[in-house]
Amino acid sequence: MLSIIIPTLNEEKLLPRLLESIKSQDFNNYEIIIADANSKDNTKKIALEFGCKVVLGGKTSFARNNGAKNAQGDYLLFLDADTKLPPNFLSKFIKKIEKRNIDNASCGLTPISNNIWDFVMQFLFHVYIFITQFHYAHAQGAIIFSKKWVHEKIGGFDEEIEIAEDHDYARRAGKVSKSRWFWRPRILFSVRRFKEVGRLKIFFLYVTVETMRILKGELKGPLK
Repeated sequence: MLSIIIPTLNEEKLLPRLLESIKSQDFNNYEIIIADANSKDNTKKIALEFGCKVVLGGKTSFARNNGAKNAQGDYLLFLDADTKLPPNFLSKFIKKIEKRNIDNASCGLTPISNNIWDFVMQFLFHVYIFITQFHYAHAQGAIIFSKKWVHEKIGGFDEEIEIAEDHDYARRAGKVSKSRWFWRPRILFSVRRFKEVGRLKIFFLYVTVETMRILKGELKGPLK
């Protein structure tokens, strides 16, 4: 079974889109776990209406870890609430993983956007992930697949890391298992953070964080 784990906090606007895209898949051997950080809107109500299991959430790493603790499946799929799965994504993704005997994986993202710079930023990041995956693994945080034994062996997500916890997870998983990043299939994601923070600021933040990780190691505590 595949356990799909989704951290949430006031996601009533975008969560239904993701859950609808999951329900419409041609793959149905899954459960959906919503790790909710005490949302004040209708997030939990929507999750229950879709038949999801709702557990306690919080910061992203804690939410993912707690979701995994409550998972019944041997396969874990961590998704962000503002993503959307294209038709038949799950069957294609699982088939690729099983065919190649992959233990931990992530894949490319397609922005839900009309802004060319969103696609340029993603393409550059995709190239970087592809080049480094065999010696310094990264993950697209919006989607991370892991076999449960891998998640447990590495102790899950490091809850002390404030930023780039997804890359840290992929790096540690790559040391104990067969990990890959796939160009395709891809999922769709919202660019709301790009709009809120600013595309240029996001770009330089990614570059700064990655540089600091390489020079100093994982970033535990606020970025200074």
